Amino acid sequence: MVHLSPRLREVEPYPFEALDRAKAEALEAGRAIVDFGVGDPREETPAIVRDALSDAIGPISSYPRAAGLPPLRRAIAAWLDRRYGVALDPDDQILPTLGSKELVFSLAQAVLDPAGGRDLVLTTAPGYPIPERGARYAGGEVVRLPLSEENGFLPDLAAVSADLWGRAALLWLNYPNNPTGAVAPLSFYEEAVERCRAHDVLLASDEAYSELWFGDAAPAGALQVGDPTNLVVLQTLSKRSSMTGYRSGFAAGDPELIGALRRLRPAVGVTPQEFVQRASIAAWGDERHVEQNRERYAAKRALFLDLFARHGLHVAGSEATFYLWVSVPAGRTSLDWALDLLERADVVVAPGSFFGPEGEGFVRIAMVPTLAECERAATALDRIFAGVSA
Repeated sequence: MVHLSPRLREVEPYPFEALDRAKAEALEAGRAIVDFGVGDPREETPAIVRDALSDAIGPISSYPRAAGLPPLRRAIAAWLDRRYGVALDPDDQILPTLGSKELVFSLAQAVLDPAGGRDLVLTTAPGYPIPERGARYAGGEVVRLPLSEENGFLPDLAAVSADLWGRAALLWLNYPNNPTGAVAPLSFYEEAVERCRAHDVLLASDEAYSELWFGDAAPAGALQVGDPTNLVVLQTLSKRSSMTGYRSGFAAGDPELIGALRRLRPAVGVTPQEFVQRASIAAWGDERHVEQNRERYAAKRALFLDLFARHGLHVAGSEATFYLWVSVPAGRTSLDWALDLLERADVVVAPGSFFGPEGEGFVRIAMVPTLAECERAATALDRIFAGVSA
């Protein structure tokens, strides 16, 4: 019997594995499922990206360098300047990553220092589970800062005690937010950075959904505070450009942190393949496909907002991202309602409890199926909500 690390033995199953099993059983029964459970876009990756990838595959391959290709770092810096009006040094403040998830998980390993009294990571809840899992795997403790509709799904940083700030090594934020779809104003980022600097805490801002917005103005980003000291932003092409399978993103911000991560990365081998980096240059340099993506998600969003409004179902947050955070009917749990929708409408949604107990009372709908599939699901849900038998 293999002797496993206690931390590995303590790793719980990823919550979506249970949802996958229920979906698999339905598919085995021959049912046509529409899956809104996992945020994996079903839209095509842009042709300019696929062409760039194909063109970059040569007869001989080499190990990618830990720092990433200089043209990619420059393309990322140019995008950050266009999008946020910030000027970062592509050599010292930007690091290409294997998507953003690998660093969301591993960043705690770089900053936790239990012997030095920094044994704590602050996360928000309900939320993406990987920051907490990464912190616990690195041997850290986790304090979950609750998000509620009453506070705009923003954590109350003033409520964090001086003792907790003194033990914290890392504060995770994620806006536009998964799962609530809420956005954060620049003033909130300014407050968060100020508090983190005052206590020598790293602020990590996961901004994977920054380009999926539906209002008059794009959401703010943490780098807009100006000085990137004690700040790192994580970005990815997965949602912006429908490139989940490419695993291409970046970290940007504090040059001391970026330098330390760059020194570590040759040992862990997580730099994206160079042909993926070439494709990523094309993706960061093009905005038309991003605008088209927003138009597609806006059409799906309008369809479901109309459906839920007609049946008196409350949608909270949901200002950005491709998620809708929908209140569960009275007397039901989120898992119970999700299983009921799967059984009666062949629709998969994610129970809010999958994102922590703070998510109970909601389900998350990831609007990633095609518009035609969304229309089919909306028709089925309309009948269920209206109490009409099929």
